[in-house]
Amino acid sequence: MRRVTAGLAVLVLVTAAGYRWWRQRSDVMAEYVIPGDAHPARVEVLNASGIDGLARATTRLLRSRGIDVVYFGTASVDSLSTTRIIVRRGDTTAAVLVREALGVGILVEEQDPRLLLEVTVHLGRDAARSEGFRP
Repeated sequence: MRRVTAGLAVLVLVTAAGYRWWRQRSDVMAEYVIPGDAHPARVEVLNASGIDGLARATTRLLRSRGIDVVYFGTASVDSLSTTRIIVRRGDTTAAVLVREALGVGILVEEQDPRLLLEVTVHLGRDAARSEGFRP
């Protein structure tokens, strides 16, 4: 009987210690902000500048600023000199955040509720100059 009681006591202590450790660990994990949580806008970045690698570099820049870039690639638009930040859904809040992060671009409203994103960016040659881009 003593062994059973001692075994149960040890089990309760180990369980309590494990639970306490788990709670502390989950509290620590909650402190890390997931990029994009503050502004849950989804953005696509399309290179329309004719400069290789600009969409990738811009994607890294936007993600480092907490903007959720869900796709990057090459635009079907011919070479642009000025970056276009296109509002696809909702208001202009997300587009303004992208504009502030890039430091260039004009806002254009072309609502398209079929797209599953809020902003499309067509990068112009001005984006390469503003980022100090080097291929």
